[in-house]
Amino acid sequence: MKYLLLIHMNPEVWATLTQADVDEVMAGHDRFITTITESGEMVSTHALADPKDSAVVRIRAGAETVTDGPYVEAKEFLAGFYLVECESKERAVELAAMIPDAKWNAIEVRPIVFSQ
Repeated sequence: MKYLLLIHMNPEVWATLTQADVDEVMAGHDRFITTITESGEMVSTHALADPKDSAVVRIRAGAETVTDGPYVEAKEFLAGFYLVECESKERAVELAAMIPDAKWNAIEVRPIVFSQ
């Protein structure tokens, strides 16, 4: 089964990290990618740009509006994700716990119910 491991980041927390902490996160991602690639569980991974670089598109009463920035007002935003294929939700949770960002932020585990 495929699972999306969503990395939620709080920029206020990220701003408190030391350079050693940031280096630990980056090295941890390298190790995690190696681990899930070698196990055959890696499908893909992507890091997302800062929410300030995003746009929100809405159609209301037939009119399109486009606004800058994130969809919702929140402290946390979606920073990136891993798409993995593994045998169970328990294994997906185990993999999510290996993502270094889990030490400071949240990793959401979501089953994929449709894929094309």
